[in-house]
Amino acid sequence: VLDLWSVYSKPVPANARELWALLLQCSCVTVVVGVLFHNWMFASLEYSRHLSTAIAVSFSLLLLLTLFLVHPARCVFSIIMPTLGTKQGRKLLLSTCIMIVAVNVTPNIISNIKVILQVIECICKNSSESLLNSTALLGEASWELGDVIQTVDISALRPKNGHFKFALLTNSTLVNQQMHLAGEKIRKNFLAVEALVKASVQAGNRLVAGFSVFYLCFESTWYLKNYLTNLRFDNFYITKKLERLSMDRKAAHLLTGSSKRFLRPTGPKLSREEVMLCLTHVVFLTVALMLMLVIIATDHFAFSMADTALRNVARFSVVPVTLNIKYSVSARFPCPAYGLSVLNLKPAATDAPFVIPDFEKSYHHNLHFSSAHCRINPPRPPNNSVILVVGLLYCIIYATVFLETYAHRSCRKIAASFFESQEEKRAQYLYDKLSRKHEEE
Repeated sequence: VLDLWSVYSKPVPANARELWALLLQCSCVTVVVGVLFHNWMFASLEYSRHLSTAIAVSFSLLLLLTLFLVHPARCVFSIIMPTLGTKQGRKLLLSTCIMIVAVNVTPNIISNIKVILQVIECICKNSSESLLNSTALLGEASWELGDVIQTVDISALRPKNGHFKFALLTNSTLVNQQMHLAGEKIRKNFLAVEALVKASVQAGNRLVAGFSVFYLCFESTWYLKNYLTNLRFDNFYITKKLERLSMDRKAAHLLTGSSKRFLRPTGPKLSREEVMLCLTHVVFLTVALMLMLVIIATDHFAFSMADTALRNVARFSVVPVTLNIKYSVSARFPCPAYGLSVLNLKPAATDAPFVIPDFEKSYHHNLHFSSAHCRINPPRPPNNSVILVVGLLYCIIYATVFLETYAHRSCRKIAASFFESQEEKRAQYLYDKLSRKHEEE
């Protein structure tokens, strides 16, 4: 492995064997990166398969030529790998989590809300139809009451045909049409909201992902540029070259007295500033995690509501409706002469009241709230694998918070292996700095 890394970090291969070894390493790296890049574009960013393949192949060929021919490009690419463990890598993982939640959870929530609305629409439609059908009881009652009135043998009190005219709205087509139009309008609104949310999240995720990749390359290039041009940049580590230089000049005491101010690149020690920065990142990431968990919990709540509504709609009890009609009329004229003159009755009839037979009857009807003809889609259960994937990604994200410091140290070590002469200059600069401070003290 050390020999392969030596060939990879050399500016120019020494012989044909190293040339072929470098070509083989660059080819393996570009194949792996190309496959990961294709899967990332197709699965996470949701580009088409043909576009993802074309871009991944073009990117892999360009990366192969760049790594094989340009020595600083190999260094920048190598620095990118540990940089993925810093805040830029966290941004990529966080955008992936957001996209997973938006693609798999948001449509589920909207679909289950649609199921609840379908249940409400079914209940309203069936109850309105049943209520309209119950009005037929009034027509039946009025007709039977007219039959009773017609049996009275008093022409002055009898209507022309003995029946009342009662207009009923027995055609439920208009009500069904209005319910259908209202349901279609709500359905279109939800489809528009779903498409808008998905498009917005997709565009935002692509934008964040593109910016993160660009900034990742820029940050690696910026680190290498400062490493090569600024001797003070990221130069507070006690490296092996510095130890060797101190031993050669018999000044090992300089490193012993500076152990509290300088760190060893391979040591686990973190400075106070690094610890506080890690805790700050953890707080912000926890807030983002809470928001995602709220969305996931909303998905489970919407599914529970839709499933409960769908299971209970068939259990709605039938509501019995009873219409009681009681009609009683009797007439007695205080002036017999006036009654005789108006009704043309015989005097014998004036001694008794004019009575219409009583009418009393009950009519029964049942109101139904559900029907087997209602078309209700089954609710969509939550995808539990989303919780597993988001939890796994967040474990990696939290790990990168504490590994970020060591990732920066790895970047310095990679740059030192590619540019050994510059590392010697930096070790000499740090040694001179420690010598001056020791003399001042």
